[in-house]
Amino acid sequence: MQSLPSPVCPHLPGGHQRASAAWRITAAVVFAVLWLTLAGCASTIDAKITRFNQWPADAAGQTFSFTAPEAGRELELRAYQALAARELLARGLVAAPEGRSGRFVVDVQASQAERQRTQLVPVYVDDWVYVPSWRDATGRLYGGHWVPERLGSRYVGDREVTRTLQASELRVRISDRGASGTERTVFEASAVQESLNDDLAEVMPYLMQGVFQDFPGANGQVRRLRFELPKR
Repeated sequence: MQSLPSPVCPHLPGGHQRASAAWRITAAVVFAVLWLTLAGCASTIDAKITRFNQWPADAAGQTFSFTAPEAGRELELRAYQALAARELLARGLVAAPEGRSGRFVVDVQASQAERQRTQLVPVYVDDWVYVPSWRDATGRLYGGHWVPERLGSRYVGDREVTRTLQASELRVRISDRGASGTERTVFEASAVQESLNDDLAEVMPYLMQGVFQDFPGANGQVRRLRFELPKR
């Protein structure tokens, strides 16, 4: 066990001496606050939504279909396409018959990557006070000991801490074939969420909801949305 530093200050009233500060970082509390701040509270999902569009005025009632999913991820991406289809149906579009292309062709891409994030963490010092040995009126000897400063920990500055987060990203692009059959992009959006959670499928319904909230939205619009997670 590491020995405590010897008292170095003059006697204080009541027979106490102040010791040199014993440094420590209150890591458990500080890290919990820091990474809940970076990653969002455990009961919420925070997402950044960016959208661009030239949405046609005659889109209501028109058909849509999806591009072929990436090889090796067919089942996963089709699940995300189903989320997009639900949003499009709710906005007046119609799914094209099986095996046929719609007027609107929808491409859905989902990915996850690691990102490094750095933030300042507060550092605190615990000051300790040495109580010297003493005798009571009967001559009984009591040994000296250290006690924490009654005012508690003292803030002395900040330090940088870097942590690895998972960035989950959804991209949706909608192309319009129109009467000419020539495709042009009429809507594209991205939704990004950073957290300690590496479960892409868990956050995807919320990112899809964010992409289509107030669809099609203003051109060049960037929004930050927070979604409440169901209690478990």
